[in-house]
Amino acid sequence: MSIMSNEHNLPPDLAALQVETEQHARDFGLDFYDTIFEVLDYDELSEIAALGGFPTRYPHWRFGMEYQQLSKGYRYGLQKIYEMVINNDPCYAYLLRCNQWVDQKLVMAHVYGHNDFFKNNIWFSRTNRKMMDETANHGNRIRSHMERQGEDAVENFIDSCLSLENLIDIHSPFIKRRDNHDRYDFRQDDSEDTSIPSKFQSKEYMDAFVNPPALLKQQANQREVERQKARQFPEQPERDVLLFLLEHAPLTPWQRDVLSIVRQEAYYFAPQGQTKIMNEGWASYWHSTIMTTRTLSPSEVVDYADHHSGTMATQPGRLNPYKLGIELFRDIEERWNKGQFGSEYDDCDNYEARERWDKKLGLGREKIFEVRRIHNDVTFVDTFLTPDFCRRYQMFSYKHNDQNETYEIESREFKQIKDRLLFGLTNFGQPIIRIKDGNFRNRGELYLQHEHFGIDLKLDHAQDTLRHLNRLWTRPVHIETVVDGRSTLLSFDGTDHTIRPLGGSTHEPEPKDRRRA
Repeated sequence: MSIMSNEHNLPPDLAALQVETEQHARDFGLDFYDTIFEVLDYDELSEIAALGGFPTRYPHWRFGMEYQQLSKGYRYGLQKIYEMVINNDPCYAYLLRCNQWVDQKLVMAHVYGHNDFFKNNIWFSRTNRKMMDETANHGNRIRSHMERQGEDAVENFIDSCLSLENLIDIHSPFIKRRDNHDRYDFRQDDSEDTSIPSKFQSKEYMDAFVNPPALLKQQANQREVERQKARQFPEQPERDVLLFLLEHAPLTPWQRDVLSIVRQEAYYFAPQGQTKIMNEGWASYWHSTIMTTRTLSPSEVVDYADHHSGTMATQPGRLNPYKLGIELFRDIEERWNKGQFGSEYDDCDNYEARERWDKKLGLGREKIFEVRRIHNDVTFVDTFLTPDFCRRYQMFSYKHNDQNETYEIESREFKQIKDRLLFGLTNFGQPIIRIKDGNFRNRGELYLQHEHFGIDLKLDHAQDTLRHLNRLWTRPVHIETVVDGRSTLLSFDGTDHTIRPLGGSTHEPEPKDRRRA
């Protein structure tokens, strides 16, 4: 599915506005890629939004469904897309033709904030900066597979791949999880008898002293442990499930190519999920700063305030990343300008003294640029969310009351608020799944493990995931998790789903089971 660009040239007034806004952004110290703006009708913008912001993607029904939702939402007055910006070099951004002039000003300033964040935040540093071209290449490759294999076969396989696209290791671009193996290394370590420990040569009467029996036994046990570890498959639990499937699942060449495309795009979009609060907060901070200090005219104040307040509005039961992000950046700037940090400030327990605390350091702007460079949402909130901030913005944690079928305030304690927020941000709030054994029971079955942090898996989602894993692995698949406080094994053999409580062992299931459709 694709939308062909008409190479929209900006009208002279918008082109002049871009030059002006870009200069203001540079004056404030923002550093960004060249930006290409295009003006689109809402229908065109909805189509590009459905494609993830790219003019060309591979064909799949999901994009058509998202387009229908966006276009209907606009027609019914439920939503409106004001702008869209793509992490690419050069950076592409889209303007809605029907926007008011003040909105075009705001959107351009907002785009330059995003562009600066894309270029300088470390979590985006390993992303493909030519993804606009790469997605077009992906589309051509998948269309080629469809011509050879049939549209239904390829599209159904894409369905399974997309159902598993969150099973990646979002930290792997920065952490080396495996040792590199040389394809020309033909050494056979198993040829040695590891049960025989190495001994130093010595006279018979000195042997017990030079080669203590206890030490020799310890060395033998250690070698046996290492030998057993080397036999594990994989050697360590594997969080990048898609990579494991690419390397070991019995896939045909075209299936492996499709899965590699889905995995590559999943890693491209991952940093956007890791930095949603920071990215939107940073862009909002700079559109607010540029508009209120440089480009806003007196006649535009009311319209700007209306649009900005609508963006910052917080609905009950939902976290607004724009609001939390911009307020945290402003709080950091104020604290570092006044010197409200460090052990001296933290040890001060006088509320009035803390409120008056102002060393006039003027380090706030420098600090927020540093924060923008090195943090993601988890570290951002963990490091800079304070009890004073929570009190000022009346933050609280909430939970669902099963008896009343309503959500209610759970706590206003800072630790609980912070823990709840961090829990929802870790791994995008999704379960962490690892492959524990690729040859379970020595039958070639796939065994996965869910890291349980107090929230059970949704059984219907888990069963769908197992079904799609089975399609790629072609052998029975299992996932160890916790259901109703008890360690449980969910399985799918290609026909039936089973739920088996685990006994004393965390790996072998008990023979009794409960069948589920």
